[in-house]
Amino acid sequence: MFGLSELAILLIAVILIFGARKLPELARSAGKSARILKAEARAMKYENATRDTPEHAPEHAPEQQAPPRVIRGETVPTDPVPRPHHQPHHRPEPDAHP
Repeated sequence: MFGLSELAILLIAVILIFGARKLPELARSAGKSARILKAEARAMKYENATRDTPEHAPEHAPEQQAPPRVIRGETVPTDPVPRPHHQPHHRPEPDAHP
């Protein structure tokens, strides 16, 4: 990935940007962040593994569905299959010629 010369240049650039005094603090902060990230990744992996096992899953779990909301001024069809809309019949206007 990186060679020794690239890492040395990167280290010099970091020292110049942040200063030598802040480097230990930045390293500690990066270490804590890495530990937290690993712990969260392990927790998510464990959670996914336990969720996929059949002993934790109920056999016949009913689907939970939120009750329908009523919003004024909005029409929601109750029929799940859309039906074609019927256009009103157009009445021909009487001719102006007698």
